[in-house]
This record gives sequence, structure tokens and C-alpha cells, in this order.
Amino acid sequence: RIISLAGIVVNNAIVLIDYVDILRSRDGLSLRDALVQGGKVRFRPVILTAITTTLGLVPLAIGFNIDFIVLVNTPIEFFGNLGSYVYMGGEQATWWGPMAIAVIVGLLFATALTLILVPVLYSLIERSRRGLNKVMFGKEEPGIIKDQSDLNGNGTSQKPEPVTA
Repeated sequence: RIISLAGIVVNNAIVLIDYVDILRSRDGLSLRDALVQGGKVRFRPVILTAITTTLGLVPLAIGFNIDFIVLVNTPIEFFGNLGSYVYMGGEQATWWGPMAIAVIVGLLFATALTLILVPVLYSLIERSRRGLNKVMFGKEEPGIIKDQSDLNGNGTSQKPEPVTA
């Protein structure tokens, strides 16, 4: 149960972090701007992954079964005798149903964590790393905002050029 859930969640987090890193290195965005842009762009794929996986597991969670072995090996009229091969419950439902429910609930919870907690933790770790660099090596990386007064209206640290008359 945990392994199937962890694969999806870790993949979503890795793709989000990778995209934020690409935005920072390629486009030169600040940490905050890259996190916001990365969250916007990756929101739809993360949500769609969660929705499609959830919808795919719903039949398993409610115990919907199709006996394919008997269905394929037995000649039947089209939809004539189909009811005996398609049923609710059964032996498989007792094992796979709870697992499907656990994956569905875990995936929905982890999707929210991926979209909210991963960017927050990324920001905290990045700021801690920058602070540690400053304390240990006495240097700051380019693009560090020293003071909130350095921010202009669009959230960047670039100050507008003074107007001369």
C-alpha cells in the first residue's frame, strides 16, 4: 500500500522541485517567484494524476469484479449471460478493497501536501542554506533580498532607475 502511494507522491514532488530549479537557473526568477510559477504550472498535472488514479481505484474500492478467466473461456451470447461474470464483492474485494481505499485517501492527502508543504519546505531549506553560507563563509549569493524595502511592486529586488529631469 505504502509503496504504490509513495511512488506517485515522490514523483510529483520531484517534478515540482525540478521545475522550480529550472525556472531559477534558466529564467533567473527569484525563489518566491519560481515557487509561485512552479506551483501554478505543476498544479494541473498533480491534480490530474490524483484524480485519474482515484477514479481508477474506485471500482476496486467498492468491490466491482469481472471474472475474466471464465468470461473469456466460456462462449456466451452478447450480454446474454454477462451478469454471472460481473458482480459486486467476492474474495478479491476483501483483500484489494481496503488497499484501494487506503491509496485513495492517502493520495488525496498527499496531493495537498505536495502542492502546499513541498514549496514551503523548499523555501525554508533554501533560506537556511543561504543563511548558513553567510555565517560559515561570509558571503551571500546573488539575488538575496536583505530588506523588505528592497522589494518593488512585482516582488523582485531590482530597484527602478531614478528619473532625472
